[in-house]
Formats: sequence, C-alpha cells, structure tokens
Amino acid sequence: MGIALWILQFLLAAAFLAHGWLLLAPPASMIEQMNASLAPWFRIFLGYAEVLAAVGLILPGITRVLPWLVPCAAAGIMIVMISATIFHLVRGEVSSAVVTLILLVIASFVAYMRWKVMPIRRSLARA
Repeated sequence: MGIALWILQFLLAAAFLAHGWLLLAPPASMIEQMNASLAPWFRIFLGYAEVLAAVGLILPGITRVLPWLVPCAAAGIMIVMISATIFHLVRGEVSSAVVTLILLVIASFVAYMRWKVMPIRRSLARA
C-alpha cells in the first residue's frame, strides 16, 4: 500500500506541476482564452498554488522533514478540485469536470491515507 500511495502522490504531483506551470507560463496562443475564463491575477495565484501543492506532495515525504505537509497539500488540492469541478459543470464542460472529479478522489484518498492510515514518519535525525 505504501508503494501505491507514493505512485499516486507522484502522479498527482506531476499533474499539478504541469497544470500549474501552464497557468504560470501559458503559450502566447492561450493567454487570451485563459484570461477570458479567469482573471489574470487568479490564474497566476492558482498556478503558484498548484506548483506548491506538487512540491508539498513529494518533498516533505522524501526528506521526512515536516511530513505532515503531505496530507495538507493533498487537502489543499481537494479544495481546488471541488472548486474546479463546480466551475467546469457550470460552464457545461462535463469531460473536464470528470477529470477534476477523478483528481479529487485521488487527492482525498492520499490525504486520508497519509493523515490517518499510513502517515510518513518524521526523521529522527536532528539538524
């Protein structure tokens, strides 16, 4: 189960790193379309939040420094995915809503498992 959780964490991190980077540095051909859907400041905020969530899913677990940040990052992703699912449903984008719903389920599973069932233990080494 531990290996499956790490795989899910890496897949979530990869998805959110890619999407966050797309929001932060979109191709020139997409900027106008993105700004029509989201305010530029909100797009940039979401981009930073998603990149930080991707880092938070992996780095604290690998280093075992502040490992409680892993379920917190997954919980933050849950909030974003709930909002994204509603956003896409309101716009009639059912396929995008299904993708965000799947990401929500994965993030919820990771958050629960890393918080209650299989938390990552803190490193015993002290700096």
